[in-house]
Amino acid sequence: MRDFLRAEAGGGLALLLGSVAALLWVNVLDAGGYASFWATQLNIGIGAASIEESLGHWVNDGLMTLFFFLISLEIKRELVTGELRHPKRAALPIIAALGGVVTPIAIFLAITGGHDAAGWGIPMATDAAFAIGVLALLGDRVGIGVKLFLVTIAVVDDVAAICVIAVAYTDHLSLGWLAVAVAGLVGVVATRLLGARRILVYIPLGIFVWVATLESGVHATLAGVTLALITPAKPVGGRDVLGEIEHRLHPWVNYAILPLFALANAGVQLGGGELSNAAGRRIAVAVALGLVVGKFLGIAGATLAALRLRLGALPAGVDRRGLLGAAALGGIGFTVSLFITPLAYDDPLLVGAAKLGILGGSIVSAAIGVTIFALSGTHPTRAGDPDEP
Repeated sequence: MRDFLRAEAGGGLALLLGSVAALLWVNVLDAGGYASFWATQLNIGIGAASIEESLGHWVNDGLMTLFFFLISLEIKRELVTGELRHPKRAALPIIAALGGVVTPIAIFLAITGGHDAAGWGIPMATDAAFAIGVLALLGDRVGIGVKLFLVTIAVVDDVAAICVIAVAYTDHLSLGWLAVAVAGLVGVVATRLLGARRILVYIPLGIFVWVATLESGVHATLAGVTLALITPAKPVGGRDVLGEIEHRLHPWVNYAILPLFALANAGVQLGGGELSNAAGRRIAVAVALGLVVGKFLGIAGATLAALRLRLGALPAGVDRRGLLGAAALGGIGFTVSLFITPLAYDDPLLVGAAKLGILGGSIVSAAIGVTIFALSGTHPTRAGDPDEP
């Protein structure tokens, strides 16, 4: 877990660098060049058996499949061998996460009033990498229990986000291609049952499933989710297959794919026209308040209500102030929020407005969380423990 938290903290820093680079590219260097670069078409394949997409789509639909594959592996590990396998331990973070999903959506819909409300899924997910990165900066003021609590909430958030992407942001559906994708998954299972243990054997099958999913109309990244769900969580032939894949993928996802995703998606003109019309301002405010207010009230309120009803107990080392700090950091919604934005809106102005809301809301949430923890002093479980991440 310490290695995982360190990797997440490093990934948060890489995300930050990618985001800053994107903002500098758009606002200082060349906004037009930024847009045209990521709109460049790239054809991969031969003849009819090829796919042509823009560079931005290759990042979002292709490389981000590995991100969703990785977080789905983490979800499965938590469900099978982690904290979520214990109903009593899992109850409180699950309730907290659900409160942190429903409340931001309600605030977003209340502010938009049904106008341009397609982005209701944008403020619902916590970015674990950024949140853990902020916690790492706080050093002795944060105990390991707070980090575990926040990571578990983020895992449940990811489950909800995956369901939303699958159901709410699928434009069309080709049953034929969907059947082909399912056949590919059956092929993966059959290959495993036949005794194939080398991970490289499964890569062509995974690509086949990804292509079929892309063509089916379901978002291509969900291929990564389904492949993760059929990956064995318990040792196979003495090998921890899931752990090995996670270990190999973490550096690539955290230090290459996520910063590249941020570079491709975080570029927005801070002085542009995104907030010049009522629709843009409404969406930006709805997203920002959904993250800052919705996540805080949802996570903290649901947790306190569950504690009062004796539906669970706070993890060891987490006090009320730690809960409030974690709830505030839950409003750092970045990767999944940016991912959902272009799925929700086609209008570049609305996309830009939503991104401004994400950036503003995440910064304010981080500042509130840091302030709460900074005022709390050194956490007792951290004092004198040099091994804590």
